[in-house]
Amino acid sequence: MPLSDATKATVKATVPALEQHGLEITRRMYERMFRNPEIRDLFNQSHHGETGSQPKALATAVLAYARNIDNLAVLGAAVERIAQKHAGLLILPEHYPHVAEALLGAIGDVLGEAATPEILAAWGEAYWALAEILIGREAQIYRATAAAPGGWQGWRRFVVAERVRESDLITSFRLRPEDGGRVLRHKPGQYLTFRLGLPGHTLLKRNYSISSAPDDRGYRISVKREQGGAVSNWLHDQAGPGTVLEAAAPAGEFVLPEAPERPVVLLSGGVGLTPLLSMLEVIAARHPSLETHWAHGALDGATQAFGERVAALAQAAPGVTATTFHEAPRPEDRGRAEPGRITPDWLRAHTPLDRADYYLCGPKPFLRVLVGGLAAAGVPAQRIHYEFFGPADELLAA
Repeated sequence: MPLSDATKATVKATVPALEQHGLEITRRMYERMFRNPEIRDLFNQSHHGETGSQPKALATAVLAYARNIDNLAVLGAAVERIAQKHAGLLILPEHYPHVAEALLGAIGDVLGEAATPEILAAWGEAYWALAEILIGREAQIYRATAAAPGGWQGWRRFVVAERVRESDLITSFRLRPEDGGRVLRHKPGQYLTFRLGLPGHTLLKRNYSISSAPDDRGYRISVKREQGGAVSNWLHDQAGPGTVLEAAAPAGEFVLPEAPERPVVLLSGGVGLTPLLSMLEVIAARHPSLETHWAHGALDGATQAFGERVAALAQAAPGVTATTFHEAPRPEDRGRAEPGRITPDWLRAHTPLDRADYYLCGPKPFLRVLVGGLAAAGVPAQRIHYEFFGPADELLAA
């Protein structure tokens, strides 16, 4: 049901309060929700630690929703991203009332007497209007993935068939379905969501990009060992051949088109190369003459992964040019990579800013510099596509 003009006006009137108290509201909302272990276990708890990235991301999203309540079309890309994340986490319609109760309760807790019955009623109506859009889109995603060849809904068991050390920090895990069936061919750039019950932890959820080309036999994920990372360290230390992992179907809207219409520039930092490597594999196999620029930044040769594979793909595909940067090269790295980092100036000099689609993945500082640099150079937002590990914080959203 469309929102009434009165509801829209009331929600827009709360924008100043959200600008001042939005983060406090979302932190309080998650605190309320996580009192229920079933709801808590739906979420990736690594996004709710010291950085508080998920509450920040939600505060930004709530504020954007309020500001654009009378023109929701501008939020279409954000809604799709949320729906894809929810599909990876297997969020279902019955989970939405818990969020509504927590959100409205948090608004009341934080704003106190300023949260009048009129404001709470308007936000309740606005919440359910958005929830209906998300529930409908998520249902479409679930139906499509379940009906596709090799597709499934829910958690499917995979066996680690092989592990490969790619660098000092990154290890790859080739996964095959335990049931021996075929798998859904992912779109290059998508990720898998895993559910893990590790000793000493509540149920853990993690997303890992698929680093292999699509096929119907299985997937490869390539995981960086993170300091203090419960799951990444367990995978590196414990997950050998035969280990069973549970995964939801591939999800994510950061994908390469089936038929790219423009030159493609793939920019990555660190382990951010994983979804872009899947894209490069597809370009080399299906579109070898497509003008493609690969630029990857690593600390040095010891931490750089897939160097030989990228070089082989670039050699086999006449349209592909590959450049690697080492921020702190070792003596033995000389001549193997450009020194320093990828910069907006380098992109201006070496990539077709006026024609290309840019795909970026890497740490937040990497994205802030390059996404901002591309925008400042005049590249339209619709030609800048980026993925990041974890939710967008308020700086990226801005």
